[in-house]
Amino acid sequence: MTQEPLARLSDYRTGLRDPYFLHYRKLFADLEKSATRAHGALLDIGCGNKPYEKMFAGKITSYTGCDVVQSSEQRVDIICPATAIPVPDASFDTVVCTQVIEHVADHRALLAEAHRVLRPDGVLILSGPMYWHLHEEPHDFFRFTEYGLRWLLEQAGFEKIEITPNGGKWALCGQVLLHCLAGTWLYKGRVVMLINRLFSYLDDRYPDPKNPLNYVAVAHKP
Repeated sequence: MTQEPLARLSDYRTGLRDPYFLHYRKLFADLEKSATRAHGALLDIGCGNKPYEKMFAGKITSYTGCDVVQSSEQRVDIICPATAIPVPDASFDTVVCTQVIEHVADHRALLAEAHRVLRPDGVLILSGPMYWHLHEEPHDFFRFTEYGLRWLLEQAGFEKIEITPNGGKWALCGQVLLHCLAGTWLYKGRVVMLINRLFSYLDDRYPDPKNPLNYVAVAHKP
């Protein structure tokens, strides 16, 4: 069973002391850009502690979150599976689903449900990893390529699909190094900051969209 209440991200700010800085910095930036597409009533599938709620402030009329269990800060409005959300068809104008799709065994049903609850001309903002270590085990099922995400979204009925890679080979390399150092005497503040500083510089200087950490996809319901 999934832990309840589930400890989740509470904010989308990060910094060089954060061992997940390389993972978060481009992901958060690309989600912020995608948030400009949001409008009307928003549903956050897998909302946890609603870390992105402030990101959408002033762009939407309401923010509803659903998750499979209650979160550590009691922020979940609807407790349900991501594949069976108890709301009528066409209830929302925007659906957000960040770093959740890899935890849903039937990810095609998740996308079908996102499509169902959206109104015509609604927008889906989705993110998912291409690389990450095992987490929230045993509920960790998949990793995705750009082409796999596009195919899944098209099969679910979405159109006007835009997919942005977050972090290239250098960000990936630095994050893998930090994962390798976890649990050793080197996994401490100054070393983490040095790795984050070096590999974020290299990631910006030598971007490589072929080997990203994550993807952010924006898709529309016709």
